[in-house]
Amino acid sequence: MRQIKSFFIRTYGCQMNELDSEIMVGQLEKRGLTRTREEAEADLLIFNTCSIRDLAERKVMGKIGKLGRKDKRALIGVTGCMAMAKKDTLFRKLPHIDFIIGTNNISDLNNVLDEVLTTGKPSIRTDDVFEENLDYLVAKRDDLIKAYVSIIRGCDKYCTYCVVPYTRGQEVSRPPESIEEECRRLVEQGYKEITLLGQNVNSYGKDKPEWNCLFHDLLYRLDKIPGLERVRFMTSHPVDITLDLMKAIRDLPSLCEFVHFPLQAGSNRILKKMHRIYTVEQYLEKVAQLREIVPHVSLGTDIIVGFPTETEEEFQQTYHWVKEIGYSVAFLFAYSARKGTPAFRWKDDIPEDVKNDRLQRLLSLHDEMATEEKKKMLDTEVEVLVESKNRDELQLKGRTRCWKKVIFTGGDHLIGTLQKVKVHGYSHQTLLGELITPKKLLVTG
Repeated sequence: MRQIKSFFIRTYGCQMNELDSEIMVGQLEKRGLTRTREEAEADLLIFNTCSIRDLAERKVMGKIGKLGRKDKRALIGVTGCMAMAKKDTLFRKLPHIDFIIGTNNISDLNNVLDEVLTTGKPSIRTDDVFEENLDYLVAKRDDLIKAYVSIIRGCDKYCTYCVVPYTRGQEVSRPPESIEEECRRLVEQGYKEITLLGQNVNSYGKDKPEWNCLFHDLLYRLDKIPGLERVRFMTSHPVDITLDLMKAIRDLPSLCEFVHFPLQAGSNRILKKMHRIYTVEQYLEKVAQLREIVPHVSLGTDIIVGFPTETEEEFQQTYHWVKEIGYSVAFLFAYSARKGTPAFRWKDDIPEDVKNDRLQRLLSLHDEMATEEKKKMLDTEVEVLVESKNRDELQLKGRTRCWKKVIFTGGDHLIGTLQKVKVHGYSHQTLLGELITPKKLLVTG
């Protein structure tokens, strides 16, 4: 039987994919394999893929296609959303790959490897239904200060442009006891910040009413863990952002005052066509409620421009609301048709140059607003979780509670601690500051 001793894994896409890769790394190291950072040195190559945008898929197909033209010495596997979206068609397009594992099957990785190594034949595992049986505790993380923790997988919203319900299945919540245990272990290992992940974290627990634990209930449980300094979460769907969640952000010391609050479009007609199941007016009402309850909250958003049939007037509505709401973080995209979604059946009737023009106008607006926001932060004090050295060996970098990147001068002993920094400048998207008086150092484990 063929032997493999080392592996290389490349991750594309979202934070959930990053966590899935960390779980696979843990499984492979437990098997006795050694991770290498050099693709050419590995006996096993895994590409953990994304299908959200056409560009992401084309990058992966091009990369793996090039491998097929070389002398193939390693096993090649495709995991992630492309594995679900394309399934066995990948074998036809990339006949040199050895296995395909879907997003709901990563716990089968070692079994699939055994099968391929024993039989010498390709293997595919792509179940449409997810069962909560992943060993999250096996995850091997590179970051020693911040960690991703999955709380819910899948999505039930079925936005017409989105492949996630088809690549990750319907919503399945993870038991709160399991989440709490993992978070406690991470804190014991020295982690200071945990980001709770899900395609829609706000739906947590709705599929399991017998638990009597919704998302805000989970947050209250986690806030009681001694030593857990910060909790973040993403991503949210506006429909499921509740008053109870807003009050939790206000009241829980560990919970950061940053909410990813995707608008997607500023036109009610386009929102309906996207199947976002809220109106602009309903969205604005929740934004107003959140800002009343948590006055210093920062908001993030996702926006798609050039959605089928979007008029210039409707784009202007989106532009207007982005300007009025004032997002601290914005992920802005031109529409990309995804095969398998309802929107794929519609004519992609907005010319690419029009899409790109609208995208550039929105990007310019956000850059202007981000600059104004940074100007307002000059001479203020911010709390920074110190994450690592900056490229300049004398500088450190970290983030504020509201997701602002900060660089300041300081020693390595501050890494893994919370420090007060006075902002005196900015460069592009980064705040520049000066360490005030170092707080008593936290135990970093």
